[in-house]
Amino acid sequence: MGTLYLVPTPIGNLADITLRSLRTLFDVDVIACEDTRRTGLLLEKLLTEFSSNPENKHKPKFISYYDQVELQRIPEIISLLKAGKNIALVSDAGTPAISDPGFKLVRECIKEGLKVESLPGASSVLTALTVSGLPTDKFLFVGYPPHKPGHRLDFFENLKTSLVSVNSTIILFEAPHKLLTSLQDLQNVFGDIDIVVCRELTKIYEEVRREKISESLAHFQKTAPKGELVILFHL
Repeated sequence: MGTLYLVPTPIGNLADITLRSLRTLFDVDVIACEDTRRTGLLLEKLLTEFSSNPENKHKPKFISYYDQVELQRIPEIISLLKAGKNIALVSDAGTPAISDPGFKLVRECIKEGLKVESLPGASSVLTALTVSGLPTDKFLFVGYPPHKPGHRLDFFENLKTSLVSVNSTIILFEAPHKLLTSLQDLQNVFGDIDIVVCRELTKIYEEVRREKISESLAHFQKTAPKGELVILFHL
């Protein structure tokens, strides 16, 4: 039977692809990805950048695998694996299944006795943590806060309660258009604490801001945030 490979892709800088990930992407029969066009462009860039003979490189087939089609795709992928096909699962950027679709597929593969291999590689969570200057011995990644204002406040209140017993650095994602509201909610719940906001990690316009929440609010009110964002803090 085939193997499911969880393959991290660069979060910005193309050179962050590992040799093992590069080899796997061009050796598998199928790549399951969030955006087939985006992943296709990535492979073309990787071919141009790292292959001595791009024309002769094996090019796998693509199937879409994102939130809205996840449950439909799982039986199809399981069937392909049982038929002996090797499949790579990738997200648009970073390590798949981290705040992205994937864990349900992994769980089903395990239930079916299929082999799953997770390749180490790019992750905005660990990149942000290590550059933040905050304690790294214990950390809690909480993904994206809820979209609805009331739910988001409850989420932060519950997080504050749990931090009484868990002395950890907190890491969360946020979309650019929701950054200001999340920062304001964080300030309402935790006070004007020190935070770290990482933006566009590994990319040309990478920015790491270490400051009070009020200072981040003032900055991003003047300069609209763009790109991928990671927020960290430690009480």
